[in-house]
Amino acid sequence: QVQLVESGGGSVQAGGSLRLSCAASGYSYSKYCMGWFRQAPGKEREGVVTADIDGGFVYLDSVNGRFTVSRDNAKNTLYLQMNRLKPEDTAMYYCARARNTPICYSWYLKNPSEFDYWGQGTQVTVSS
Repeated sequence: QVQLVESGGGSVQAGGSLRLSCAASGYSYSKYCMGWFRQAPGKEREGVVTADIDGGFVYLDSVNGRFTVSRDNAKNTLYLQMNRLKPEDTAMYYCARARNTPICYSWYLKNPSEFDYWGQGTQVTVSS
């Protein structure tokens, strides 16, 4: 049974930092492309970053340079370090696993449908 559980969200003032975690279980975590997505109220879900098994990372332009993704395969955990947060980063953040591939193609960032398992999300709220 594949499970993805996000944690680390919360409320922070603009300019602050948060570190999100995604604990994975029930599958060979190290052999799948993983991603972080987010969805703000009234908006469509968008890709934040994808991370393949050998260090291939693709970031949303608006977070590039502020957010950093990392994978700890030994702990089956995906992280998202978020620095210099802005109010526009406010959203529910989701961890997801791609379908049957260790490769994160660049276009996956714009296609949530390529991911077959999702966590329940963790809320990030950035105030000004």
